[in-house]
Amino acid sequence: MEQIIQSMLGKKNWAVIGATNNKTKYGNKIYNLLKSEGYNVFPVNPVYETVEGDTCYNNLSEISADIDCISVVVPPERGVAYIEEAASLGIKQMWFQPGTFDEDLLDLCEEKNIEMVYYACVLVELPKHK
Repeated sequence: MEQIIQSMLGKKNWAVIGATNNKTKYGNKIYNLLKSEGYNVFPVNPVYETVEGDTCYNNLSEISADIDCISVVVPPERGVAYIEEAASLGIKQMWFQPGTFDEDLLDLCEEKNIEMVYYACVLVELPKHK
């Protein structure tokens, strides 16, 4: 898993599914950490028009940049559609924050040949790999 974590953290274009303006939520903390560390970060959440002043996207398909990696910060039942969309767009890496995945989601990622990180938090791992 360490090798996949390093690979993902080496990528520069990230989408954060579940990004939010609520500063107490992980979707905001992860979004801001990635931005502060120089990543190109695209918030995805159909509830917001902007997150931290940046355009927020309803889905991955609306993003014009090529996304290297996705940070998933939504409950497992909302993750299936994003996995399907990521696979259709050729996105090959997803990072599931603790509590955002179940066995079915992990199986679907394997079926779609998507590399994944789970049981690890971006907020913990990124500072260790700078």
